[in-house]
Amino acid sequence: MSEATGSEITLSAVGLSRSYGGNMAVDGVSLELRRGEIVGLLGPNGAGKTTTMRMITGTLAPTTGSVSICGIDLIDRPTAAKAKLGYLPEISPLYKELRVDEYLRLAGRLHKLRRPDIAAAVDRAKRRSGLSDKGRTLIGSLSKGYQQRVGIAQAIIHDPDVIVLDEPTVGLDPNQIREIRSLIRELGDDHSVILSTHILPEVEAVCDRVQILHNGKIVFADAIAGLRQFRGGHSIQISLRRPPSLEEIATLVHPAQVDQASDGVYRISPQQKDVDLTDQLVRASVEHGWGLYQLSPAQASVEEVFVQLTQRDGTDADPGRPESTATAAQSGETTA
Repeated sequence: MSEATGSEITLSAVGLSRSYGGNMAVDGVSLELRRGEIVGLLGPNGAGKTTTMRMITGTLAPTTGSVSICGIDLIDRPTAAKAKLGYLPEISPLYKELRVDEYLRLAGRLHKLRRPDIAAAVDRAKRRSGLSDKGRTLIGSLSKGYQQRVGIAQAIIHDPDVIVLDEPTVGLDPNQIREIRSLIRELGDDHSVILSTHILPEVEAVCDRVQILHNGKIVFADAIAGLRQFRGGHSIQISLRRPPSLEEIATLVHPAQVDQASDGVYRISPQQKDVDLTDQLVRASVEHGWGLYQLSPAQASVEEVFVQLTQRDGTDADPGRPESTATAAQSGETTA
């Protein structure tokens, strides 16, 4: 993934809200995207991801808020703004009775490409999407993975600045998922990409930054490293060749919470702030012959952070929130 620091802003969404009959589906969501950056919009089903994607792409008007694509206001100048945007919705807009080339030529015309430029645009989109040998194949006869590639090809046919992908790997097998993720990373080299998903490893594998939605609000906004470290505190992970019982570790190293991660591997978290248990662990291992062979800071997994953030009450303040998230909230990103 490329370094986007200092790059131009390609998408800016500020204070997006959308209500349906008094029910707030999205509440004050803000996000910013820079060229060469992949941002993951993560959240459980029903968190408001698809509604946010639809507002960002101009297929649904926000109740409040604004969106600009490459400095062009999406509401005031929708045609000009959408020309800078490529979109793959959760259900790919495919005509399965068409051949791949026929469909991509149609997509090129819909994006108002000049007729002499369409053939080159189709070839470029097929090459980038791994479809070079599929041009004469009926879309309906392709595997689900290749159909997703066709969907991505139509999203990039006009070489947009911003690409929005809504759940692009849903329903794919593991090999297809790896291929699509690799394709997304390649797209992130030259474009700005927003990836909406509820699949945790997807964000970790592909994205530079992540924003987590819960009940229509942003509850976390940070780089992937910040997500992994969130609430990591001073926890330590140790690996032992001759592990004792949990009770023995807890008795000798205290006050601490001791959890077993796997055979011989333990996560030990101090019960008091600013307590370093390293010396106690090394001393106890030597004295009792535990066979310590690895000791490292323990980072919270993406899944642990996700559960912590999305299971708490959306109105509760979180004193453990990282500074970057608190700063984002002050600048307009609503947090729960």
